[in-house]
Amino acid sequence: MQGQFGPEFRAELADLMRWRRDVRHFRTDPVEAAVLDRCLQAFAMAPSVGLSEPWRLLRVESAAARAAVTQNFEATNAEALATYDADKAGLYARLKLAGLREAPVHLAVFCDDATPKGAGLGAASMPETRAYSVVGAITLFWLMLRAEGLGLGWVSILDPDRLARDLAAPESWRFIGYLCVGRPEEDSDTPELARIGWEARAPELIMESR
Repeated sequence: MQGQFGPEFRAELADLMRWRRDVRHFRTDPVEAAVLDRCLQAFAMAPSVGLSEPWRLLRVESAAARAAVTQNFEATNAEALATYDADKAGLYARLKLAGLREAPVHLAVFCDDATPKGAGLGAASMPETRAYSVVGAITLFWLMLRAEGLGLGWVSILDPDRLARDLAAPESWRFIGYLCVGRPEEDSDTPELARIGWEARAPELIMESR
């Protein structure tokens, strides 16, 4: 029956999800255009509320635009550092939290809150579902990249309003995530933050019935 997959595929899918990592250490090798295009097709396959497909992507390539993003990150990162106590601040200062200088591909992803596509179905009472749709699409893109041997680093230490202005994004676009894409320097099935002792994964997911 179409749509059903065997145990070998399911095991490989679990491995793909296990080896998907938030990458900060990139090689500077360029990403082949055909490979990136294949991965970007994940957005076209992603579910979205009301079939609104609200994701909007900007390819950030110019030196000036990348410098503006890097300056944004550095200022926001300094503000974040100041919020931690001495012990946590020491560890935080040693973290590599972005691959902005090394990653060959930079993508700024937005949600178009004013899109007429989908006619507002499912978003009238919960407009945030459009943003959830964009996050779901990013997740599929992330997995496709991993299947191609590429990595993604989601940079969240940014001032979103400043970034939208610097990239001249339309006012109706809400910033969702800044993605660095490239070949990772190393592969690991353990999150880097867990490896360095910042935080540990929960041992299991517990579902409580009501």
